[in-house]
Amino acid sequence: MFLVVTGCGGDDGAVPAADGPPVADASPVDAGADAAGEFPRPGFGVITGACNVLDDELTSPDPDIIDSAIDFARLYTDADVDLLTAGGQEMIADGNAGGSSLLSEVFSFEVLDRCESATLLKTETEVNYDVPDSAITDLLVAIDDEKIGVSVTRAVGYPFEDPYTVMQAKELLERKLADIQESSASVSAEDRWAKQILAVLAYAPEHAESLHAALAEIDATVKADTIVWIVVSNGADDFIYCDGACE
Repeated sequence: MFLVVTGCGGDDGAVPAADGPPVADASPVDAGADAAGEFPRPGFGVITGACNVLDDELTSPDPDIIDSAIDFARLYTDADVDLLTAGGQEMIADGNAGGSSLLSEVFSFEVLDRCESATLLKTETEVNYDVPDSAITDLLVAIDDEKIGVSVTRAVGYPFEDPYTVMQAKELLERKLADIQESSASVSAEDRWAKQILAVLAYAPEHAESLHAALAEIDATVKADTIVWIVVSNGADDFIYCDGACE
């Protein structure tokens, strides 16, 4: 059974509507907020929903679902890199293994850092595996002194505004969850994680609903030992899904 976590440090846990009014971006990362233990920490985009919630879930073999959202008042550009966490800036500098997913990976890490004090240990090209050509994870992070693998994906159709069906969600999740099982079995001892998080950037609240419905249909062995963290993106979020390639 999945545990669904939606609250956020006293917030009501509601996920803002995709067509709601834009809100101002938060201020640059502030060490004072970190010292005060305030979550979510400030940064580029306003995080709502579940935050500062991970504890025993990091080592439990049971699967979990966490729901949150991030709202962008404007498109992210290269000039905004100083608004990212130190780990996010390192990811931008390092790049990834290819494809158009870098910014979705960066902002998945931003949520984990700003909500769970995640520390970036390795990016995807730095993690070592014992099995050649194994499925790989996108990030290796530390949360509460536990090594955690992070795999990132995006729940969106094309055109973006098209309905996102439960079938589409299930196909995506089954593929990504199977890759998580493979990479967890293949990772080298030096990088072995306690658990993996599948971070799913969802284009709209309706996409998150399809993801939840799909997860309910997926066999328990496929989603075992994985935290599925669904982050609905709102506002000026096209850069997440086309990663700078939007026309």
